[in-house]
Amino acid sequence: MVNVSEVTAAPSPDLLTPDNCAVLFVDHQPQMFFGTGSGDRTAIINATVGLAKAAKVFDVPVVLSTVAAESFSGPLLPQLAGVFPEQEIVDRTTMNAWEDAAFVDAVKATGRKKLVIAGLWTEVCVVLPALSALAQGYEVYVVTDASGGVSPQAHEHAVQRMLQAGVVPVTWVQVLLELQRDWARGETYMSVMDVVKEHAGTYGLGVVYAQAVIGAHAAG
Repeated sequence: MVNVSEVTAAPSPDLLTPDNCAVLFVDHQPQMFFGTGSGDRTAIINATVGLAKAAKVFDVPVVLSTVAAESFSGPLLPQLAGVFPEQEIVDRTTMNAWEDAAFVDAVKATGRKKLVIAGLWTEVCVVLPALSALAQGYEVYVVTDASGGVSPQAHEHAVQRMLQAGVVPVTWVQVLLELQRDWARGETYMSVMDVVKEHAGTYGLGVVYAQAVIGAHAAG
């Protein structure tokens, strides 16, 4: 029951903020994209880069990881690597990134308790570290549109398995706007609008229209 006397205009602690989360990108590599069949691969690339730029706008720490980059899967998605040109990439042999000590050390070094994860494939390289991190006390959010599986069924079943375990599903635009959360935050407003215009499809086109008709500082 709600105690009205205790109700305040304050956000839920469940919300992502620039100070409480880290973003983990797992295995966005050519060979993994070749096998992805759960959705449009170009859309997954766009969502992945949009998520990366969202993290950069708000200075959210990121961990970039690949699997067998030199022997099988190829390099990290160039558009993603380009957002963080100085970022070290953790290459692994393990399918479960959470069984790689260097990856876990990189996550621990962020000091964040909320982990936002995106990767390929959902049913292996996302679900395994997501469940592993959850079991060790982290709060885990999976960016479903920046992830993909080998089939629609594989992706959906992996998402359902994670939901049942307590993982929170989100989309990349949801993460971006949750980090902004107030259009009066002028220090990040224009950068957020730039990401929206570049990666958010018709929402971005709407921003272009609003800024052209209403003015450069049209909000939302």
